Amino acid sequence: MDLYVGQLGDLPFTKMCGGTQQEGEMESCVLIAPIPGVADAYALRDSKNPDAGTLRFTGDELRAAGIATI
Repeated sequence: MDLYVGQLGDLPFTKMCGGTQQEGEMESCVLIAPIPGVADAYALRDSKNPDAGTLRFTGDELRAAGIATI
């Protein structure tokens, strides 16, 4: 399945945070949204730089990386 086929449009991203990069640093956060029309697939963005681009992952890939899907 190619998750990069098709446009994402305006997605309802949710901010997910957890852990810190170093003591005293701000929490590390990502923006995550389900990809419409694709079961168990998600779009991810950097919460501090959302214009940097959007990556797409299956739920299995995210869970294997330790990221809980919404």
